[in-house]
Amino acid sequence: MIRLLLLALALLLAGCDSQPKFGNTDISAAGYATDFALTDHNGKPRTMADFRGKAVVIFFGYTQCPDVCPTTLTGMAEAMKLLGADADKVQVLFVTVDPERDTPQLLAQYVPAFNPNFLGLYADAQTIAKTAQAFRIFYKKQPGSTPTTYTVDHTAGSYVYDPQGRLRLYIKHGEKPEVIAKDLKLLIAGK
Repeated sequence: MIRLLLLALALLLAGCDSQPKFGNTDISAAGYATDFALTDHNGKPRTMADFRGKAVVIFFGYTQCPDVCPTTLTGMAEAMKLLGADADKVQVLFVTVDPERDTPQLLAQYVPAFNPNFLGLYADAQTIAKTAQAFRIFYKKQPGSTPTTYTVDHTAGSYVYDPQGRLRLYIKHGEKPEVIAKDLKLLIAGK
């Protein structure tokens, strides 16, 4: 009889779990990556406060990236399609780690090609370095055959913030758009 009562209590408590079940890594307790001061590809200065009321996805990369960056932005564009009308409640930000080549004009062509609502963010090399450090993003230039054909090794995941501007999730590279869209719906709904 006691076993039956304990089992019933355990099932009852499990049903009361109010924590959302995210498909991506919940990093809500992280104490970093709280803000930035960068400029968008339209020339407008931006901080995290500009996007309050929207879920925000931030990815650090560069426009000449041969694989990770276009794959990530394509996946995010697919997730936006899956969200339907809720896509208006999400802002995707692409922060360049290659300010030497990624001009505002290039970012303005590249980033919105994946989705017209996506924004590319840039700054001078020193500001990018400080921002990347604050977000715990690794990046390092790798020499190419000429001085302008280098590549940049960089962190491949994305950060997700809830509409109140709190860091909530880490999306690993290659995550399925369906999983990303499900998690964004939870955050938009206030979970």
